[in-house]
Amino acid sequence: MSTLPPTRLTVPLRLSVFVDADNISVTHAQTILDLARRHGAPDQLRAYGNVGLLPDWDKVPGFQFIHSGSGKNATDMLMCIDAMERALSDQCAAVLLVSSDQDFTHLATRLRGYGLTVIGAGEAKTLERFRAACSEFQVLSFNPPISTPVSQAKSEAAPPVYVTDLDQKIRNVIRDCKDPSGLEVRILSTRMFRDQGVKLSDIHVKNWRAYLSKYPDLYTLDSKGPNAKVRYRPEAFRNAPA
Repeated sequence: MSTLPPTRLTVPLRLSVFVDADNISVTHAQTILDLARRHGAPDQLRAYGNVGLLPDWDKVPGFQFIHSGSGKNATDMLMCIDAMERALSDQCAAVLLVSSDQDFTHLATRLRGYGLTVIGAGEAKTLERFRAACSEFQVLSFNPPISTPVSQAKSEAAPPVYVTDLDQKIRNVIRDCKDPSGLEVRILSTRMFRDQGVKLSDIHVKNWRAYLSKYPDLYTLDSKGPNAKVRYRPEAFRNAPA
């Protein structure tokens, strides 16, 4: 009587997830979780950032939010420390690094040098330098909209635009200037720090215009110039608290 060979069970890789929440929108949270589960058995899922600016990340089920403070590059440094500590203590075989910031290139290279599989994930703007340093790289993208019949589209309200706590603070500063033509972009930085305690260095962008330009559904901007102004779109903030 023949006997069947013993069945070999494939044990999924222990995987640790590190998310640069300063750089990655919370709307990608489920995609990140699905990606982690496809590549291994995630036993640690951490998102890093300033909790005062990213309250929504702090509420995502399954993720542990690590407050990194407001110092320059604080999030990057804390992520690097935790990832290296995890690698050197042999607590995982793979790491999922989620960021669009090429500054994590060195971390990815070092982790691979220790024998770990490094899956990188970020938005389409992520530079090739970081992508190439990873074992593989996944571009995070939103699901394409599903086409809706015209008759149905007219009867359904459009989904609300995603508004973060930071956007609400910007809206409040623009609104408080009480100028229907908007607030001059050049003084937004001063007003944000004075009225909301938010510094430009907290959000990791070159300037406020660069941030505002990324969200045309929330803001309208004048062409560049010394007196260029920004306005918020009231309809986008209709459901946001005052």
